Amino acid sequence: MAQNRVRIVDVADALGLSTATVSKVIHGKTEKISDETVKRVQQELESSGYIPNMAGILLARNNSRIIGVVVNDNIKYEGRVLEDGFVMSSLNALSHEVNRKGYFLMIKTTSDISEIPVFASMWNMDGLILMGFCEADYEKLRNQMRISFVVYDGYFEKCSKVVNLVINHYDGGYQAGKYFRELGHKKALCIADNFICMDKERIEGFCKAFEPGETLIWQIPKTEKERICFYQDNFSELLKNNITAVFAVSDFYALEVMRFLQGKGLHIPADIQIIGFDDNMSSKGSSPALTTIHQDAAFRAKTAIECLEAMRDGLDCESEIVLPVKLVKRESTGLL
Repeated sequence: MAQNRVRIVDVADALGLSTATVSKVIHGKTEKISDETVKRVQQELESSGYIPNMAGILLARNNSRIIGVVVNDNIKYEGRVLEDGFVMSSLNALSHEVNRKGYFLMIKTTSDISEIPVFASMWNMDGLILMGFCEADYEKLRNQMRISFVVYDGYFEKCSKVVNLVINHYDGGYQAGKYFRELGHKKALCIADNFICMDKERIEGFCKAFEPGETLIWQIPKTEKERICFYQDNFSELLKNNITAVFAVSDFYALEVMRFLQGKGLHIPADIQIIGFDDNMSSKGSSPALTTIHQDAAFRAKTAIECLEAMRDGLDCESEIVLPVKLVKRESTGLL
């Protein structure tokens, strides 16, 4: 099949043109080529069944139409970062948006941020989106790359050609705490695997809204096996403190805790109630369906691409954009 493939030289010979002229038409560099010649080359390319080397074409152009996405493969994902509900939802939304705008999406997972500049320059990207690197040195990273990039939920000083696209984490936690208070709860548990960045803001928002109710906070391990042991070891503390409400900083942890508690014979929401964060597909399909804080992945993706385009074109762009969240009430909560 490779032997029968039409080459640039074959197209050039058929038209009596140089291979350089045909190559320039293929790569879109037609400023010094007549419209008639461009049309002849394009017709011959189509009729001959020429299959372009798209990688070569994209790399040769000033704008490759490639949008790169780098996801932090944190240890807590245990090698399954692309299976995480938030990551999947974000990538799905970005995929729809780049397709709509005529871009190509390229995804890389790594826990080593030093790999990012090499990845970006290797593929001559139009822009970059970073997920999960909340406390990275973005100023240093920016100085190592010529392209602009958008960060999902970063924590850093403002720097040029970098947009920090965040959701209102504090307000999300606040809405969860306020709702539990309205339902009549007086003692709640917050679950997170750390108390920095976005998780810290979510918990602080929750605690503020839940006052004067009491809030117990668990910092759970990052690996599943250790978390299950942690839940087992601390289950009696949960019962002793008469906890009736649980707020987890992600749907993943909320659903994991829900399954554990159900395995212990507790009924949700009759015995204990749970609120998550993200509103992933799994939250809708759980039994009972999970009350959670919704963030609009599609709107975030649209905003991210618009920011990359604006920075590429030399336009001013806000260095930090805060997107709203909202509480979605489902069956894992209810009046006491």
